[in-house]
Amino acid sequence: MPVRIVTDSSSGLPADVVEELGITVVDLHVMSDGDGSSTAGLSSLELVAAYARQLERGGDEGVLALHLAKELSSTWSAAVQAAAVFPEEQVRVIETGSVGMAVGAAAMTAAKLASEGADLQTCQDIAEDTLARSATWVYLHGIEDIRRSGRISTGTALSATLLATKPIMSITDGRLELVGKTRTQEKAFTRLVELVIERADGRPVFVAIQHNDAAEAAAHLESMLEQVLPDGSSLMTLPMERTLAVHTGAGAIGVSAVFMSQPEDLVPR
Repeated sequence: MPVRIVTDSSSGLPADVVEELGITVVDLHVMSDGDGSSTAGLSSLELVAAYARQLERGGDEGVLALHLAKELSSTWSAAVQAAAVFPEEQVRVIETGSVGMAVGAAAMTAAKLASEGADLQTCQDIAEDTLARSATWVYLHGIEDIRRSGRISTGTALSATLLATKPIMSITDGRLELVGKTRTQEKAFTRLVELVIERADGRPVFVAIQHNDAAEAAAHLESMLEQVLPDGSSLMTLPMERTLAVHTGAGAIGVSAVFMSQPEDLVPR
């Protein structure tokens, strides 16, 4: 039986991809109260149960777990505690340092190899390589939701407020950093396209655009990227996963890109 791939819902994987590749997705928690919505990470007990179910299906091949960055959620530390319950590294937890479809793409590539009979180490290697070749940016239509969530420092929030009304953040080693100072959505999109093209350096790239109640804007950004991406590139656009949407606010758009070094690096679709 193949290695089993487990991720959490923040990876943003579409349901058809999850089904096709046999990936297990464990939902993060969203709670609503009088002040709006908040989120909570997965507990070690929830993850022990999830990993155990997959080990029962996969025999001795093992489980590879990819969760959002430890800097953004308690889920990673809970996953490490859960993995320690199982003997002989049957469950391996990757420190992704990212979130969204960068993690989703790593899960996809690992699952594809797993379906072909690759062992646990090979699946881990390809997932880590995919993450190393990825980048994620987030365009914020406003700063208030992410400031209130505590996912950015006070200094970063102040800089974003003073320098831009439509900031662009990058996720670097699990932390959100201000990388773009724009005052209009169009300028922000132009800068996002530049960031992707600069990093691609002529190589094909897989780009996933995730939007929070901004389908028209996301389609416009997709059109801008289609005109300039290197040959062999691929794009997908989909709604933003709800736990990420809570923290980024309406109108936010995430761009995750995986840059190819070899033709076989293309993310399976």
